[in-house]
Amino acid sequence: MVVSEVFYSIQGEGFLAGMPSVFVRLSGCPLRCRWCDTQYAWDKESGTECSIDEILKAVGQWPCKFVTITGGEPMNNQVLPELAKRIKAFDKHITIETSGIIFVPDLTCDVMSISPKLSNSRPRAPGPASLHENSRLDISVLRQLVGAYNYQVKFVVEDKDDLAEIEVVLRSVPNIDRQKVMLMPQAATREELLAKSPMIVEMCKHTGFAFSQRLQILLWNNKRGK
Repeated sequence: MVVSEVFYSIQGEGFLAGMPSVFVRLSGCPLRCRWCDTQYAWDKESGTECSIDEILKAVGQWPCKFVTITGGEPMNNQVLPELAKRIKAFDKHITIETSGIIFVPDLTCDVMSISPKLSNSRPRAPGPASLHENSRLDISVLRQLVGAYNYQVKFVVEDKDDLAEIEVVLRSVPNIDRQKVMLMPQAATREELLAKSPMIVEMCKHTGFAFSQRLQILLWNNKRGK
């Protein structure tokens, strides 16, 4: 499989934010989110071809319980089930980060971290926008994921108008636990994150959803590999 990067940091988002974690970023993603902060992992060939043994060796450099498999879109990789199984054999806690557009059954996974893409993710260029819009959200897949795995759901919020769209998605997935839903600011810089966070906090207070920090932006201004 093609690996964009393997690095050791802390989890920046979700209910495990702050936990030291090893990140395995797989290359390749069918989406083209306008605000994506890992565009370098879009291309399926953008990275280094690695065997599972080589990935395990890289992960094993650090004495860390938590491993996050991310992307790109890791669920788009046929070797993901075997990779997760092999990592789990070392008694690791595994989070898989996904956009929620692909369902893979029977994955070895402690947390499925699902980030459904709202219309605020649409690219501005007409060609990519059309392709992205046709792929960014699959309600049937979301239902399967929340039915099969322990999960958290994170929505990237641009402004308060996004809340109505979030509610439409949640009503379409009746088996979802609203206490596992998080809102996080759409931000590319520390300044933007700090500016938008108070608005997102007020939205969380109104809805009961959790606020998701983005520590990779707050601490390192979204520097790659941090």
